[in-house]
Amino acid sequence: MTRAALLAFLRKHRVAVVSTVHDGEPQAAVVGIAVGDDLEIIFDTLTTSRKYQNVRADPRVALVIGWDAEQTAQLEGVADFPTGAELTACKQVYFAAWPDGPEREAWPTIGYVRVRPRWMRFSDFGAVPARVEEIKLA
Repeated sequence: MTRAALLAFLRKHRVAVVSTVHDGEPQAAVVGIAVGDDLEIIFDTLTTSRKYQNVRADPRVALVIGWDAEQTAQLEGVADFPTGAELTACKQVYFAAWPDGPEREAWPTIGYVRVRPRWMRFSDFGAVPARVEEIKLA
């Protein structure tokens, strides 16, 4: 799978399941996502949420994107909380995907998370034969 095809697949989807860890136990949540040109995943969440606090403590996360048509992208990466010009750029990407995002921006406990994937697996079990590709990212 080319990087362009992967980017197109990710951008077709508006939601993902994000998994974090708290005290050694997994926790998962559904989030609205946007995808930047460098395959980074951006979402907003309340800073009081479990996922936000978990990422603060341990930035390693996993996401699953897609599940319709038996196609998914699983990814693992490192999350951060961009600031300054990086935050502005992330918000541009996020607001393009979620036009209601600027309304939430005014909430006192809103935060933005960026995930930079290091590993992905694309699966298409609707294809004959099934297609599974692992992609290691820098």
